[in-house]
Formats: sequence, C-alpha cells, structure tokens
Amino acid sequence: PAEPHKSNAPLKTPKGSRVITYIGETAIRSPSDLGSPMAKTTTGRLLDQACAHLVRMEPRMRSIVEKHHCHLFSPEGLAEEVEPFESLCSSIISQQVSGAAAKSIKNKFVGLFYEDKNADTPARLPVFPTPGQVAGCEIPFLRQAGLSQRKAEYIKGLAEKFSNGELSAEMLVKASDEEVLEKLTAVRGLGRWSVEMFACFALKRMDVFSTGDLGVQRGMAVFMGKDINKLKAKGGKWKYMSESDMTEFATKFSPYRSLLMWYLWRMDDTSVAALEKA
Repeated sequence: PAEPHKSNAPLKTPKGSRVITYIGETAIRSPSDLGSPMAKTTTGRLLDQACAHLVRMEPRMRSIVEKHHCHLFSPEGLAEEVEPFESLCSSIISQQVSGAAAKSIKNKFVGLFYEDKNADTPARLPVFPTPGQVAGCEIPFLRQAGLSQRKAEYIKGLAEKFSNGELSAEMLVKASDEEVLEKLTAVRGLGRWSVEMFACFALKRMDVFSTGDLGVQRGMAVFMGKDINKLKAKGGKWKYMSESDMTEFATKFSPYRSLLMWYLWRMDDTSVAALEKA
C-alpha cells in the first residue's frame, strides 16, 4: 500500500531490529494486522499514477517524463529500507562539506563506536550507532570523527530526541506532512530544506515541494521559458522564480509535487545523486 501524504519507505528501527511500514492509516510491525483501512494505491502503481497525473495537469511534461525514469519512487526505490536516525545524521554531517568529506567523517563517526583500539581493523562489521549510544557520549568524543562543535551538538541533540521517544520510525510513518516538518525543524541543525529533502528522498513522501531549492527554481524557470542566465545576475534568494509563483504553479500537481520537483531538477540538470544515497 502507498499514500502520497504518508511515508512510503520501509523505516528501520536502530540496527534494523524492526521494520515499520505504512498500512492504511496505521504503522504496524506485522503483516498479520489486517484491520487497517486500505491506502489509496500501492507501491507498484504509485509512480505510474503520479506520472499520469503530472502529464494530465501539464501535457508539456510528457517528453521529460518519458525521457527520465524516476527510480526514487519506482517499486524498487520504494522497497529500499531507510534508518531515519542514520539518514538525518548523514544530513547534518554533509552540511557545508564536500561529498567525499562527508563520507569520510561518517565512516570515522561509525568507527568511534565499533573500532577495536588494539587492532588495525574494526572488531566487527560497522553498523551505524543507535541513538542511545550517541546520546550517552560527550561532545569531545563525537568530535574525534572530524565533526565541528556545532555539528556534534546537533547530532547528540537528535540522538536524545530519538532516545526519549520524541522522534521514532513509527511517528515518521504515521505523521502528516505538516507534523514531520514541524517535529524535525524543531531539532537544532535541521532546517526546512534539510527536512524537505529527508521527507522526499528518505521517507519517500510524494507531496514535498521545496520552493527554496535553487535547482527547483531554475528548473521551473526553464520550463516556463525564462532565460536563467539573465536571471542569475539578479542575485537574491528568489532570483529565478518568486515563491508565490512557484507555489501557484505547483499546486495543480498535488499530491505528487515530489515527483514534479524531481523532474524540475532534470530540466536544470541538477544532480541529486548524493541526496538519493543519503
């Protein structure tokens, strides 16, 4: 089952001890629970239905939809399991650093918890630490991975929210789009854009639309026939498209604005590979 305004990715609890999936209006841990109402569609049909909606609302999108297959919301993409705590930590780690630097810091971070100090190799296969493990650490210990003081504080604060139950896989499956945004932007270190990208790429929510993303702005400007080279010289946050114009244009594509956003990135040739792997 799948629903545009819910998390369509299977969410793992720490260390993958359980996988929480969306069934109708309820997050369950066992397929034997058949009492939940049916969702609006299925993961097997979601992408086809979303693409058909985009083309129906704007026939000019047909060519780019046919040219680019969106793995993210395909049945295979929707089947990929996600550990929310790890994904959000990765988002914080990657802020304002290169992809290679973020990968190195993340590996060192994991190594803090699993490396055998008396051996040349890790004692066991590295598994991302649990919120409880991270919450119990002091900031100087976390900074040994190469984290800044602020990022170490952000990750520890995030871990504490998962540890005390304020955040959980169950909540992220069941919550509305608005609740996810409200809960996660309340965490230090997670701004609106970071949460929008997490909701789209990790949770696989279908109606995310980030007006503050420059790639989305440029893609929409290209689609609207604007000269983005001239607009680039204007400067400012809304140099390509105004927020109101973007919101007005995207409204008709609801509840599949995440897919619209993905195709707007294609129009601008914006790479989202790092976000898809986070």
